[in-house]
Amino acid sequence: MSALAVLTGLVGNWQGSNHLWLSPEEPVRKSESVAKIRTTAKEQFNEIQYSWAYEGKPQEGRLILGQATGQDVVKAVWFDTWHMCEEFMVCEGSAEDDGTVSFRGTYAAPPGPDWGWQITIEPKGEDVFRFLMYNIT
Repeated sequence: MSALAVLTGLVGNWQGSNHLWLSPEEPVRKSESVAKIRTTAKEQFNEIQYSWAYEGKPQEGRLILGQATGQDVVKAVWFDTWHMCEEFMVCEGSAEDDGTVSFRGTYAAPPGPDWGWQITIEPKGEDVFRFLMYNIT
């Protein structure tokens, strides 16, 4: 299934809640979240713009996804004011038959090997989707 087709079906303005777990020993941190999904660049890409809060301070991020016609690989550029600070991450992944779009990228974590992010978008019908992010050590 085309990732662009999946996300085009989610175009619009969204409201929900953000749950942030920093470690299993710490409580979840919750905040309100809003997202806007749109097509861009003559409908060649999808963009998710979102906002949330950490300890009462507003945060925002953006994800731009593309998938070349006839290709299985989904490519994305992601940045977020809290997770990535002044950097952006280039990611690659795929779209599943059930509409789930999932991709990964890496970042330097000196002095050890690189760490990564797994980002998954799970459509749950016309009026619900989940946007999941996992830090991979």
